[in-house]
Order: sequence, then structure tokens, then C-alpha cells
Amino acid sequence: MVFGFLAAGLAVCLICMLVRQRRQKKQVEELTEYLMRMQDYPELMPPVKCMEGKVGILQSEIYKLVVQTKEQSSVAMRDKEYLAGMLSDISHQIKTPLAAVTILTDLLKNPDLPEEKRVEFTEKIDSQVERITWLIRNLLTLSQLDANMLKLKRERISAQALLENACQPVEVSAEQKGIRLILPDCGEIEMVCDVHWTSEAFSNIVKNCVEHTACGGTVEILVNQNNFATNFVIRDNGEGIAKEHLPHIFERFYRGGNTSGESVGIGLAMAKQVFLMQNGVIEASSEVGVGTEFRVKMYWTEMA
Repeated sequence: MVFGFLAAGLAVCLICMLVRQRRQKKQVEELTEYLMRMQDYPELMPPVKCMEGKVGILQSEIYKLVVQTKEQSSVAMRDKEYLAGMLSDISHQIKTPLAAVTILTDLLKNPDLPEEKRVEFTEKIDSQVERITWLIRNLLTLSQLDANMLKLKRERISAQALLENACQPVEVSAEQKGIRLILPDCGEIEMVCDVHWTSEAFSNIVKNCVEHTACGGTVEILVNQNNFATNFVIRDNGEGIAKEHLPHIFERFYRGGNTSGESVGIGLAMAKQVFLMQNGVIEASSEVGVGTEFRVKMYWTEMA
């Protein structure tokens, strides 16, 4: 009788082992099939059903891998779409000035062209080439900022020298429009920043003001400093910005209803990014027909 109980117990154990083996085999087959499908369509894979034991631990690790793969796939897709969009924007923005250069160059080939027209067309070609250079420089800067590849260095400079550097590229266009470019006498105010890129950022703001100010207008810069920050105000008495467009002026490639033909919507976006990387902020207020005011605060803190 004891032998019968032992035999029955052994039989039950064998049956349990067989059932467990079959269950584990089925689970492994399901995981294998899941992995094979994941290789082809990782973004479409749902979670696998919960399993037990060591197979369950393996399932959990595999599912973590699936989730990570999905996230990486999503990031790669966004990067691909962004790159395609950026290339499209670059192509579109450069196309217009490049077409103008081509037309003007063909006109210059005319041997009977009057000398005054030759000078005029040559100056226009120079202007368009400068615009292309500015576009490429700012587009490359935006790309570096997006990829966190732009390395800023800390240098001490007077606010006066910084603003003079920033305004130098805009002086010619301001003079051509008869716009008064008023800089403050602030040689005693010093600050620490990346001189090159901060100057580029301020230059883009001043350029925007000059573009949107009528002939004979004024662009004025004010500076003051306290224990927390160096504060800049750049204001013009130009056409102003409508309320519905004002919240978007720092978005890249945004062009509002009164955007000038020369504007492409990247200068202010680039400026904002440079200030943010140095723990600075930029704000704007405007009134149509009165003018626009930009306020920049460069806080006395370490760079990001």
C-alpha cells in the first residue's frame, strides 16, 4: 500500500513536471515569436501577457528592451523629420537671394549696360551675398544649439564694447534708411558672457528693429545693472507688432503679417537660445504704429 502511494505521488510529480515544461516551452515559444515580430515592427508591438518564474523575469527584461527600442525609434523619427524640415527651410530661405544674384549677374553681362546701373546691380549683388552669408551663419548656429554642440566661453567685457560690436554689422543699413542708432554711454558697466555669440544675439535684435523701422526713425539701446543682472532695453519707434503675432516672434521661421521682405524668422529665435544658454531671458512688448521694445536680462549666475 505504501508502494502504491509512492507510485501515485511520483506519477503526480511527473505529470506536474510535464505540465510545467509544456507551459515553459509555450511561454518560450511566445517570447521567441514576440522577439521576431519586434525586430520587424518595434513601434507596433503591444506588451506581452504576464508570465511566472524565471521566464517571467526574462519577459520583464525583454519588455523593458521593447519600450526602450520604441522610444529610440520615436526619437530617431523626430530627428529625421526635423532634419528634413531644416533642409527644406534652408533651401527655401537661400533660394530667393540666390535667384536675385543670378538675375543681376546676367544683367551685368550686357556690354551696353550704363555705368550707373552696373554699380547699382553690383551693390545689390553684394547685399544679397551678405544676406545669404547671414542666413547660413544663423541656420548653422540654430543647428548647433539644437544638437547641444555650441560651446560658450566666459569672458569679461564692458557692455559698451559688447553693444558696439553688435551694432557694427547693422550700421550701414541703418544709415541707408536714415535711422538714428542711439547707444548708451555705459563703459563703467562690465559683464561676463560669451562675447562672440552674445554680440551675435544682440545684433539680430537690433537688425530686427532696423528692418521694422521706417526711414528717419530711431533705434535706442539702454543699459543698467544691479546686484542680480545686467539689463538691456532695445526699442524702436517703428511699425510695431500686432497682438496676435507678438507671442510667436521668438519661434523659428515665424513670419507675422507685417514681416518685412528681408526677414526670415530665425534671428530672434537664435538670440533667445543664446540668452537662455547663459541664464538670460528676453521679452518683448509692442504697439502697432508706436514701436517695439525688447528687454534682456543677463543674470549674474554660472552658465548652463
